[in-house]
Amino acid sequence: MKQKNNKAKYVLLELINHLPFSIFGVVSGIIMIGLLTFVAIVSGGEGLLKHASGELFHVFHPVHVLLSAVATTAMYWKHERSLWKAIIIGLLGSILICGLSDTVFPILGGIILGADMHIHICLFEHSLLVLPFAILGIVVGLTIGNTLERPTEYSHSMHVFVSSAASILYLLSYGLDSWVYSLGGVLILTILAVMIPCCLSDIVFPLTCAHKNCGCASDH
Repeated sequence: MKQKNNKAKYVLLELINHLPFSIFGVVSGIIMIGLLTFVAIVSGGEGLLKHASGELFHVFHPVHVLLSAVATTAMYWKHERSLWKAIIIGLLGSILICGLSDTVFPILGGIILGADMHIHICLFEHSLLVLPFAILGIVVGLTIGNTLERPTEYSHSMHVFVSSAASILYLLSYGLDSWVYSLGGVLILTILAVMIPCCLSDIVFPLTCAHKNCGCASDH
């Protein structure tokens, strides 16, 4: 019971430590997509925004998978040195949860906002676009702890930023028009689509899978 309480307290502490990085990442993602929208309107390319957003989504989503794999693997590897478990957890924590963040949440959010959303699952339609990024992310996650003092915070911050951009790009690409006029709903959707899956994959999932004697309570 004590070990479970220690792990729960440690998970909560990690979530609190990562919160500023998460908020910064979400806001940065919204600002970036806002600037891209502004440039498209000013340059007269507003009609191409949906197509361009789709192309950008297929850049940000694989990068999101890579960063998620880095953060998930690094967090698990920090507490338990089981190679095969780290690989499996890195794959599941990145591919599945990134799909939830970048696709499922935007689809549901778009429907709530009144958009006619199109379902597009990259893992099924472009698997070779996703899997290499996941594998590379796992490799980096296994080694990054030796080069950065706080690897999970750095990777989590970038992860949240890219995830925010990917979620909004999916909305723009597959159904939601004039997203700026739905900015309040988009903000709430992005926070939910990013905070829940990203914190789940970066922190809760790997720490829950680490063995009970991983020393979580003694790392901080």
